[in-house]
Amino acid sequence: MKKPLLVLLALALPLAPSLTACSSDDGAGDDTLTVYAAASLTPTFTELAKQFEAEHEGVDVRLSFGGSSDLATQIQNGAPADVFASADTATMDELVQDDLTAADPQDFATNTLEIAVPPGDPAHVSYLADLARPGLKLVICAPEVPCGAAAQQVARLAGITLDPVSEEQSVTDVLGKVTSGEADAGLVYVTDVKAAGDAVEGVPFAESKKVVNTYPIAPVADSGQSDLAQEFVDLVLSDAGQQVLRDAGFGKS
Repeated sequence: MKKPLLVLLALALPLAPSLTACSSDDGAGDDTLTVYAAASLTPTFTELAKQFEAEHEGVDVRLSFGGSSDLATQIQNGAPADVFASADTATMDELVQDDLTAADPQDFATNTLEIAVPPGDPAHVSYLADLARPGLKLVICAPEVPCGAAAQQVARLAGITLDPVSEEQSVTDVLGKVTSGEADAGLVYVTDVKAAGDAVEGVPFAESKKVVNTYPIAPVADSGQSDLAQEFVDLVLSDAGQQVLRDAGFGKS
């Protein structure tokens, strides 16, 4: 079953994580809060950052989106992040083991996979098993990225072998391959299909319910903005923050 979906999101992100200032001011605010977040959180965290700035005069929220594993590596290498939100617990656990979180991570959302195909589904993809069809141009995330690990796990559970033409470093890069016509299908999150609107069609599959990604968030150790970092975490966990996530298609943690 395919489902056309809502609001169009700018999909093409570079391979390196993108750094976005949510403040409309060209200069830095009195305080700058740097939030590293999984690429699948782009629309929701952009909205929450704007809310946060509206409630904190003089605060400039800088958002860096990318594959969770890439972002974690940057933090491990000393990148000046204040908050980290991962698309899986395994990546966050690496920072916890390295004493790089200032508080225990808290789960704030869940997500599952869905097949994204170009409008009209020219390759006629209806089931997960179709992704193993010879000649199909499939794109998935690399196995070290949470969406890639989930793709491999769901394939194992279904008893199929995926042979992608490309493995990307973030879920938005996978979606970009589909929307550009470079791929017949891509495995992305339900939320990415919803955000893409008419640019893609979604093909749900029953096996997705067996592989659920849980998203944790935590302030980063040695942040120069520890109070603001915790307040941003609190916003994500608040009723208002949770409503933004539910509206985008994320599940409860």
